Amino acid sequence: MKLNNKYWILTILIILSGTVFGKKLLLKTTERDTPVNTEITEVKKGETVAYFAAGCFWCVEAVFESVDGVKEAYAGYSGGTKSNPTYQQVGAGLTDYAEAVEVVYDPTVVSFETLVRVFFGSQDPTTLNRQGPDIGKQYRSIAFYENPKQKQIIEKVIKELNRTTYHGKIVTEVEPFEKFYKAEAYHQNYVVNHPDNPYVRRVSIPRLNEFKAKFPQYLKK
Repeated sequence: MKLNNKYWILTILIILSGTVFGKKLLLKTTERDTPVNTEITEVKKGETVAYFAAGCFWCVEAVFESVDGVKEAYAGYSGGTKSNPTYQQVGAGLTDYAEAVEVVYDPTVVSFETLVRVFFGSQDPTTLNRQGPDIGKQYRSIAFYENPKQKQIIEKVIKELNRTTYHGKIVTEVEPFEKFYKAEAYHQNYVVNHPDNPYVRRVSIPRLNEFKAKFPQYLKK
């Protein structure tokens, strides 16, 4: 059967869908096949955790790791139901997970409310299922809470920002935290380890620098 040009154009668009500046296509095959790390993070005495989703987890991890009081941030998947999701499944929109981060922090240095403000201050919370060039439910904005007090804080900040900045247009989901799967090992500290990746240069680093310029008061000294 002879295939026309429209067929080939459609095929190329399908292959490239969900791929921005080669973000997914540049990953090595051996990396793509690496199983998800589902180990539970060991949290030291005096530390606690928080969970957020705000687009590409490479970007979000880098932002939170720049914040004073944050000990570590891990890239992963949250907000879904499937067991052991993989990057290919999540990135292709085949699950209900979002790319997310687990933030380990010292609450005597940085409060949960400050982390919520970092979360909103480092993204556009008015774009549904999208963050910058990344489109799909896997890139949706979610603030997770683990108790009523955290939920109250998130809702207070949303109400304030809707009044002062976003004119009621925030679409961030506020969801109870259920589970978090760490992403494959090569995703951790991706911006630091791959500064020359085209996506990192064009999206992650500018997003990080924009956050730093807007909120110097939150940064590590």
